[in-house]
Amino acid sequence: MTEPRLDLDVALAAMLDDCRPVTASERVAVADALGRVAAGSVTAPRSLPPFPASAMDGYALRSHDLSGDPPYRLDVAGTSLAGHPFDGTVPGGSAVRLFTGAPVPDGLDAVVIQEDCDADGDRVVIRTRVHPGDHVRPVGHDLMAGGQVIADGRRLTPFDVGWLTACGLDAVEVRARPRVGLFSTGDELLEPGMPQGPGQIYDANRATLRALLASLPVTIEDFGVVPDDREAIGRTLAAARDACDVVVTSGGVSVGDADWVRDEVERLGTLKFWRLNLKPGKPLAYGRLGDAAFFGLPGNPVSTIVTALLLLKPVLERLCGAWPSPPLRLPARLTHDLDHAPGREEYQRGTLLRSDGGWQVETTGDQSSNRLASFAAADCLVRVPKDSGRLPAGTEVETLPFHGLL
Repeated sequence: MTEPRLDLDVALAAMLDDCRPVTASERVAVADALGRVAAGSVTAPRSLPPFPASAMDGYALRSHDLSGDPPYRLDVAGTSLAGHPFDGTVPGGSAVRLFTGAPVPDGLDAVVIQEDCDADGDRVVIRTRVHPGDHVRPVGHDLMAGGQVIADGRRLTPFDVGWLTACGLDAVEVRARPRVGLFSTGDELLEPGMPQGPGQIYDANRATLRALLASLPVTIEDFGVVPDDREAIGRTLAAARDACDVVVTSGGVSVGDADWVRDEVERLGTLKFWRLNLKPGKPLAYGRLGDAAFFGLPGNPVSTIVTALLLLKPVLERLCGAWPSPPLRLPARLTHDLDHAPGREEYQRGTLLRSDGGWQVETTGDQSSNRLASFAAADCLVRVPKDSGRLPAGTEVETLPFHGLL
């Protein structure tokens, strides 16, 4: 294949355009809905609060009972507590002692905070002027009945869980979890715990990918390690295609003699592109296996992680029914010179440092794509534009904190 390498933004746009979000849905308990994607908008069955409520501890009264200048003296007719409202009619010229969140009795239209009052037996002295609505949360102050609580396609946050619960809802309709088939290829790969022979290494990529995808509402189907055998790779691709919505492989998409994944994807489906103008992560393949999307990630661990963060995760988020949130981008100044050859956009691993002059960033040593150690002290990716050459210390660069990527 001789097609040109795609820039990262072009590749991501093509993947998102090709994405087919799941349409199936299921009803789950609100308590279990964190991170799931809403299947349809949700409206409030009742207003919040459902009654006028006090915003402060104090005394509720009728503002028109007060005339002239303070102080004012009113009888105290009773008490209203949260969960135990005042029961009865409040006589004219009277107040009700109440506390934050308690219902304001019918006919009363203001609350005076207790700091502006003096208790005097069964009377209260008001030392300030009072206006209608003071310190009263009206019905629907948070949300009116029929108002939208959750928009279709929203990934539910802890705040959404709280709001749904406040509305009295115990279940919500969400998109079904897409099934992600995952396997690594390579005769050299071992499962953890197995004895290590000559030329063998342990397969870290599958474990890392499972952890990176754990925050997404997907189901992982692990097809294990597949040897560098064309028939075995073809069988596993076909099985993953038939069982999953997305097939993700690690390794086998480069140009080596034993790299059969790309050939088998072309035989079983369609390969849309397989090279990116990206470092690390140039040999990334994308296509379709029937109805399933296919991601062929590079075999080097750092390349696998970077492409998973920048491409796989946002596409999977879209597949789940949500639009991916753009990553946080933070400007920072290099603490040292950074070497870069123009040609490919690069994402180095870095550590952010806070200084009086703003954010600084230093990279984490040798940036070879096999070195998981480059992530050990890292808390961000450092973006180097493709046209840049060597960047001197003090240059402002764009960083992508892991907090916004993981």
